[in-house]
Amino acid sequence: MEDTILTSEKTSNPSPLDPPSRFICHVCQKQFSQYTCPRCNSRYCSLHCYKSHSERCTESFMRENVMEEMKLMQSDEQTKRKMLDILKRFHSEEQEGMDDSMDADDDDPEDDSVLSEETVQKVLSGGPINYDDLSAEEKKRFQRAVASGELSKLIEAWDPWWLKSSARTISLSKEGTRLIHPLAKEEALSSCQDDGAGDQPSEIPPGPDAPLPPVRKLISREPSPFLAVHLVDIIYSYCFTLRLYNGDWQSDAIGSATVVLNVSSVLGQAGQPETVLEALSYCLERTCSPEYRNMGGLPFGLGLVEDVLHILSLGGPALICVLCDLQRMVQTGEEELKAEKKRKSKTEIKSKLKLAEKKIYFIMCWVHEQPGEAWSSLAAIVRAEKSSALDYRAGKNPQIAEPKTESKGKVLIEELCLSGIDLRADLAVDINCFSGWLANPREYIPSRLSCSSGFGAHWRNFAATLCSLFIMDFAMISVFSHNESL
Repeated sequence: MEDTILTSEKTSNPSPLDPPSRFICHVCQKQFSQYTCPRCNSRYCSLHCYKSHSERCTESFMRENVMEEMKLMQSDEQTKRKMLDILKRFHSEEQEGMDDSMDADDDDPEDDSVLSEETVQKVLSGGPINYDDLSAEEKKRFQRAVASGELSKLIEAWDPWWLKSSARTISLSKEGTRLIHPLAKEEALSSCQDDGAGDQPSEIPPGPDAPLPPVRKLISREPSPFLAVHLVDIIYSYCFTLRLYNGDWQSDAIGSATVVLNVSSVLGQAGQPETVLEALSYCLERTCSPEYRNMGGLPFGLGLVEDVLHILSLGGPALICVLCDLQRMVQTGEEELKAEKKRKSKTEIKSKLKLAEKKIYFIMCWVHEQPGEAWSSLAAIVRAEKSSALDYRAGKNPQIAEPKTESKGKVLIEELCLSGIDLRADLAVDINCFSGWLANPREYIPSRLSCSSGFGAHWRNFAATLCSLFIMDFAMISVFSHNESL
């Protein structure tokens, strides 16, 4: 059974990252989800399910994020006045809700305010407030507001750094290191105040601190000709993780690194995909899995493929910054994992993170040696795979026959197989152009993707046809499983 239940409630402007569908509760899987955890984006239906979905979210979200933001707020008169207005508005909304649903608390005079007078005065004086400063009643009210999703509206939507104009001006040295080093904390804070809002260079992850060595010094043999395919898998997992954590992977480095291992077959499963289709198929399968079904399914996954295309269009320096940021994420997760003493399967996760860190560094060195035109060729293949997936999703593939309603069992499967013959016939046309590649793919696929325009065109047709064949076979398997269940 599908856990995603479509309803008639459609938005006027549906987005690939915001599909017009309703989801069931991620915890109990019985009720429609009405709220979203502001930290991990898990969907839940009630306070009970929120408390059950993640103890890390309920206990450390406020301490590590909300209170940290309050500490960074400047204690000027305008900020104090704005905070007072927020408290008054929140107080009036809370009081209206208490009048409607919590009549039993009317006898308690302390329940008439969200924050105590002492806490409000501390806010107005510009002093920092943390979780320990709240009274027992204030803590309960805060947790109730988190559970109901009221605080989620206070979280600003994150704009990926690779979509900003400043991402196209990334410059690295010939050794791959960053040309601009970070300022001292006081200078950086002053610079941020002077620049104001807008595209900030600090939003882009910095490049490596040390020069990147040649690949020949890391291994004695020739690198795999499929490293470009592995790079697509890794970039997808990076975009998935940053979208999931709203750009703030530092808030939960262990969780972020674990998500990367779960989504990437190259980093998490020691996979060796040999085609872009194979790499994207695994990533999309993980995106649509029950573990991440609340993220949006296939539309969200196709949006991530578009993120991969954006990053590839930025060129080698941006790719190195992506891999460097991903390496820091894995390293930080590994360090925090060492500090924790009660985590289960600690040894296994640590070993996976260590291997992932080495693989990311190796591919970073490999990317540094590739010519700039390699990424446009790789982006063309990724774009062809995405177009094929979009055509199938829109029902534009005429070669997949519609099954007859009266067909049953094996007859239905035979009809799909007949339509598959046509696909395989089209596939044979492109296979003739790749007879040498089929005989020995590891020799015929160029490691730098510096192929001629004719070869690139044939390869794109070949990849698109392969995608159609894969989708047809997947449909056959799904129909077969459905008939077997009947």
